[in-house]
Amino acid sequence: MPAKYSDEEIARMIGERKPLPEDYRSRVQLHSKRGHKERELDIVGENNTLYRLILRQSNSNMLDFSIILAVSPAESSKLFRLRRYNGKHGEHTNQIEGNTFYDFHIHQATERYQESGADEDTFAEPTDRYGDFHSALRCMLEDCGFEAPQGAQKSLFGGFDV
Repeated sequence: MPAKYSDEEIARMIGERKPLPEDYRSRVQLHSKRGHKERELDIVGENNTLYRLILRQSNSNMLDFSIILAVSPAESSKLFRLRRYNGKHGEHTNQIEGNTFYDFHIHQATERYQESGADEDTFAEPTDRYGDFHSALRCMLEDCGFEAPQGAQKSLFGGFDV
């Protein structure tokens, strides 16, 4: 049975401190796999919560990507997607609100979409905060409680070096 979380629990998990391993840069480099590139990285949060960072990008369209932060609930074998930073890969419609857009967008797990029977991260909002895979990954790391290892070099523009 899939896990269900309230908006407060989701916010707590998003904000939980997630220390990245020393070698995180090499561990987020994508590997080719049947028409796309992907990589996964498991991370243990400060409260011993097990998270998985899932990175995917199309080989044929560099704007078709997805960067997912999921939690691995103890009571379920199915990952629960907290956030998903997507590229431009088709239009998206929020089922409850009825609005449609075609842009870079960020999916968020919400209590009301779970209650409606939809996937937990069905709701999304367009964003202009990133325009490619690497800047989307930086946004995810900055937004979701990740911490670079001690002494890690910061990007020239601040934030995470990916």
